[in-house]
Amino acid sequence: MNTDMGYKCTVTNIVRLTPQEKLFQIRIIDPVERALFRFRPGQFLMLELPGYGEVPISISSSSSNHEFLELCIRKAGSVTTALFNAGEGARVAIRGPFGSSFPMDEMAGHNVLLIAGGLGIAPLRAPLFWINEHRNRFLDVSLLYGAKDPSQLLFTWQFNEWDMISHIGLHTIVEHGSEEWTGKTGMITDLFNDIVIDPATTYAIVCGPPVMFKFVCGWLDRLGIPMNRMFVSLERRMHCGMGKCCRCMVGSTFTCIDGPVFDYWSVMNLKEAI
Repeated sequence: MNTDMGYKCTVTNIVRLTPQEKLFQIRIIDPVERALFRFRPGQFLMLELPGYGEVPISISSSSSNHEFLELCIRKAGSVTTALFNAGEGARVAIRGPFGSSFPMDEMAGHNVLLIAGGLGIAPLRAPLFWINEHRNRFLDVSLLYGAKDPSQLLFTWQFNEWDMISHIGLHTIVEHGSEEWTGKTGMITDLFNDIVIDPATTYAIVCGPPVMFKFVCGWLDRLGIPMNRMFVSLERRMHCGMGKCCRCMVGSTFTCIDGPVFDYWSVMNLKEAI
């Protein structure tokens, strides 16, 4: 893909997930560009709102869907706030896709453990779609998903689909429950007590706040999963997408070029990456 090229898009649908997060469905206007656009699970886009600037956003839709893209956006700055005030029909532009991706083909024939904390479920949606569309290529698949409280759990309408149709073992937990919450409370590592992991045949993908990586990946390491079969996304470090602004640098590594997806062995050798 020509990452310097901007693709003009229209916002076709907006789903309010929480007071701070919305799911934007956007469509590339030119039908030829739309048909040719490709991305891999784990990659991200630069989303531009004319007059305000651009921000890096992970792609949360299926890589086989060439009709529209889905971007889960948290209101956190001037650009995302302006996007929240925009409605259906708004014109935006995208550049990309950028960065590395999750090695879905390499994971074929193995068990897959996906672990998400908070907004980390957004970049995990693309590999979840991939697994669903190629389910016979994978063995047991489990999704561990945690949030601060039940109101911050995202994509809850897909829980039954992932569990019953995709045959993905879904386990959720929140740090602080509510009167209506009947599920588990605690830290996401508590969910490891609910599953059986064969370290010899398991790949893991972890997405969430950087502080979560040390605890989760440290636990996986003690279980015996090799560091080169654990993958994390440093998407929170993304800025320009092309290594020009140098704001994503960790040591001599440009995480927006060499990442955002890294195996945990590489992350442990990147000083101050997490």
